[in-house]
Amino acid sequence: MTPVRAIALNVLALYALAGILAAAFGAQFILGELPCPLCLLQRILFALLAVGPILNIRYGPRPSHYALSLLAAIVGAVVSTRQVLLHIMPGDPGYGTALFGHHFYTLALMAFVAAIALISIVLLFDRQFSPQPAPVKTNMLAIVAVGLIIALTAGNFASALLECGFKACADDPVVYELLKR
Repeated sequence: MTPVRAIALNVLALYALAGILAAAFGAQFILGELPCPLCLLQRILFALLAVGPILNIRYGPRPSHYALSLLAAIVGAVVSTRQVLLHIMPGDPGYGTALFGHHFYTLALMAFVAAIALISIVLLFDRQFSPQPAPVKTNMLAIVAVGLIIALTAGNFASALLECGFKACADDPVVYELLKR
């Protein structure tokens, strides 16, 4: 895999992550479902997963950049697994509505596991890593992808602040704490 192809895959990964964050953010407002603390943590981990591709786009592909994303994906899989296990009992309706027959935390687990597998596969192609990185020229698609991730992360941060205020989030949130006054 060439560095140019690796950058293109990183841009594609950012759009996928932006889609995930936008879907969760959209469901929050369209369906009126406030995210639970574990859901908020999963959103943070998806944003952290985007750090590796952003660094790869800016500075060129590096194993250390992929490692940052791999760590975020592993922690995200652990957090998602925890939430799946909280709702695994027969008769438990789960938290929130389902999409494609699965709750968002189950889909998050699938996405984190897929990210772990994909990052591991990409790391096998060491031709993309050059000893002396050449300056990377970014195109408009890459700039828009990075901007989307930053905007969605900022929006999720603002939303979480409104939902939780300056204290621990409610286990089963029903109102935006900072807006109920």
